[in-house]
Amino acid sequence: MNLIVVVDEKWGIGKNNGLLFRLKKDMEYFKQTTTGKVVVMGANTYASFPNGALKNRVNVVLDDSGKTYPDATAVSSVESLFELLKSYSDDDIFVIGGASVYKLLLNDCKRAFVTKVEADGGAELFFPNLDQLPNWQLVDTSDEIQDGNYKIRFCIYVNNELA
Repeated sequence: MNLIVVVDEKWGIGKNNGLLFRLKKDMEYFKQTTTGKVVVMGANTYASFPNGALKNRVNVVLDDSGKTYPDATAVSSVESLFELLKSYSDDDIFVIGGASVYKLLLNDCKRAFVTKVEADGGAELFFPNLDQLPNWQLVDTSDEIQDGNYKIRFCIYVNNELA
């Protein structure tokens, strides 16, 4: 299983149930990386999409409320999530947020696709700083890219405990 996330320079990921930045090149990267794959998210992340479920992906929402989601499969526990995901390749599964789902599933992910933004987004929610976690290792970093008013880098980390 993988995860994909955008972080600011303090590893912030969100505020007011939304993203910190609107980044066209990062959105293209996200779409390219996750299209045709399985995306796993929490209820708030699903609710943040203006058009509902993400197109051309298998959408899975981890939510124990019993609620149903149009064009998505709801699972009420981590156990039922893992049971559902057994029918997919690990490389085709991406955790896409929010903060509580990232925290819950981080140690089950083999790779993290992290877009780093050189800015402080004034975040309320944060992602664990992978540079400070001993089991995570940065293995690839893109050149700096200008995305609107921001400089970004696409980074890939691997979880050495699962490699």
